[in-house]
Amino acid sequence: MDRLKVIVITGPTATGKSVLGVRLAERLEGEIVSADSMQIYKHMDIGTAKPTSVEMRGIRHHMIDIIPPSEDYSVARYVEDAAICVDDIFRRNKQPILVGGTGLYIDSLIAGRTFSVRGNENLRQTLEDEFDEIGGEAMLLKLREVDAPCAARLHANDKKRIVRALEALETTGKPLSQHDAESKTTPPRYDAVKFALTFANREVLYARIEHRVDEMLTKGLINEVSSLLDMIIPRSSTSMQAIGYKEIADAIVSGSDIGEAVDKVKMESRRYAKRQLTWQKRDIELTWITWDDAPDIDRGMAKITGKESLKTK
Repeated sequence: MDRLKVIVITGPTATGKSVLGVRLAERLEGEIVSADSMQIYKHMDIGTAKPTSVEMRGIRHHMIDIIPPSEDYSVARYVEDAAICVDDIFRRNKQPILVGGTGLYIDSLIAGRTFSVRGNENLRQTLEDEFDEIGGEAMLLKLREVDAPCAARLHANDKKRIVRALEALETTGKPLSQHDAESKTTPPRYDAVKFALTFANREVLYARIEHRVDEMLTKGLINEVSSLLDMIIPRSSTSMQAIGYKEIADAIVSGSDIGEAVDKVKMESRRYAKRQLTWQKRDIELTWITWDDAPDIDRGMAKITGKESLKTK
């Protein structure tokens, strides 16, 4: 008997993933598990394009609004938390539908990567301080002595990954490269049938992205960012590095032109969409659904529900 399958709907920003996911959940008695690295944060609604209660249409959504914006969140925590949601949905004989554009979250959850370390904040801070004191070259040399394969993939300026590799080794006693190799030989945690949305014309996608940014401004993005600043959320935190929040916050704090900040948000959003497409095109298991001028949700539904791999459970 085949294992139950997780349905994945991914693709770059502004391609209609949320709408299609909800429609599919209505059809298949499903529930949505968000795979968006910024929708996990509370008080960040407009700039992350969170679906509203009206847009959710009564469908239960998971992994949205789960932590405060002052808290950092990792892919390791996502896999742990989202797997609990998926398993519970299966247990209740519902269909999990994973919806979002954060490819690392999706791939890691489906693969069931356990990750070598959840995190040790004190150790990480010590290693970051050491990096700042002795420099990237010395820290990379330190890593090379204990995990040469991992060090070979990193640049001396890559503080985050160098620190993570050393943190993992000191926490678990196992080199990160060994853990990664073991993870690759482990069967996936979930069977999945995966769909990615895109547009035939890249310029149509970019125009939709820019229109979405304009809509966010109309809905109150600037006030939302101001509220986060009033909450004394560190601007170095992961949440405040999100596209739309970083640029607007910089403009508010510096007193610079908001219009220029908005232009930068649009530019960074286009670049992000391009990176998403690059990531997704590496996945040969994705079935692509290509729109023309606008998402055709009925056609997308027909393609997904008619796929043979959905019929074997």
